[in-house]
Amino acid sequence: MTFHADFSSQDYFRNPVDALEKLRAAGPVVEVQFPIVGKVWTTTTQALADRVLKDNETFTIRRDDGNIAGYQWWMPGVLRTLANNMLSMDEPDHGRLRDIVDEAFRRRAVLEMEPHILAISDQLANELFEAGSPADLVDRYARKLPLSVICELLGLPLADRPKFSAWAGGFTRLSGALGFLSMIPNIIAMKRYMRRQIEAVRQHGGEGLIAEIVRVEKEGGRIAPDEMVAMVFLLLFAGHETTTHLISGSVYELLKNPGLRNWLAEDWSRADLAVEEFLRFITPVQFTKPRFVRKDIDLGGVRLKKGEKVMVMLAAANMDPQANPHPGRLDIQRKPNRHMAFGTGIHFCLGHQLARIEGRCALKALFKRWPSLELAVDESQIKWRKRPGMKAIERLPVLAN
Repeated sequence: MTFHADFSSQDYFRNPVDALEKLRAAGPVVEVQFPIVGKVWTTTTQALADRVLKDNETFTIRRDDGNIAGYQWWMPGVLRTLANNMLSMDEPDHGRLRDIVDEAFRRRAVLEMEPHILAISDQLANELFEAGSPADLVDRYARKLPLSVICELLGLPLADRPKFSAWAGGFTRLSGALGFLSMIPNIIAMKRYMRRQIEAVRQHGGEGLIAEIVRVEKEGGRIAPDEMVAMVFLLLFAGHETTTHLISGSVYELLKNPGLRNWLAEDWSRADLAVEEFLRFITPVQFTKPRFVRKDIDLGGVRLKKGEKVMVMLAAANMDPQANPHPGRLDIQRKPNRHMAFGTGIHFCLGHQLARIEGRCALKALFKRWPSLELAVDESQIKWRKRPGMKAIERLPVLAN
């Protein structure tokens, strides 16, 4: 029996705990109707989420014919090009592409960036109300910080940041076939832009990850032209979109809970603990990509058949009481914190260290500059984007008291 739940409703995003408890009560593996993907099995426990994401022999993102799970016949061919990235690949292609950019995201390299990221955060915090008050924290702060960082990492012009913001905003509103079709002109524009940037680096050189990808290509590395476009697209949008919603969601929770904000402001070395809890409690990426079941298998007492699809629900895994006691309570002192916000297995988030640093720098700079920051509207007026799989606040109006 299919479990009916709207994972893109305002009721769900406002209070996911109740919906997730009902989902878990239906079983450890439940069939749900998911927009675009259709009927799909989903996990409701952390143990089964971990199993699916690590068992690459049984659960694969692609079928033997190369078809990507979740990719529909009506989707435009240009989208297939951009979707042909390491997130939608199994081994060995996943490792081949990830190795090209892995070094730039290693812990030491990212930690060296922290002072610069904090300086960008300070500047953006200072500018928050320059265009007037109240300010939309999503647009003026939470998106600008990670977008500035990833643009620098890639070697993309900061002057193009408004263009990236508009494109990203369109993607986070996709909720059905009509949404995809309406995005075709932007998708084509994005692909052309990426190709122009790569070609400019080929011809004139450059700095950053695009230059590194071009170097690998010139030295005979195994990366096709379309894979290069898809790689830049993935790093740009995955590299800032989810962190945008981590930052805005974290600020929202702290503005609702001034006691937690004050505790954090007393000692900013506590920010590491707080960010881990926000990652768990908010879970910006609610679901992983769907996977094909390659053979009949028993998963959590449910018989899955070859060819069916399964999606890991990271939000349910992070709210599993077997993994984290009292999961419905926001506890920024939680330790240990067994969350799966970055997934696990071979597709464990490449940018996890960067996201953590951006999260704590964003909170520290914002509340040091504006210690009395508050919501400019009642909590009931805060809305989330109607996109299943992503928890994204639409606008977060704030003012300085």
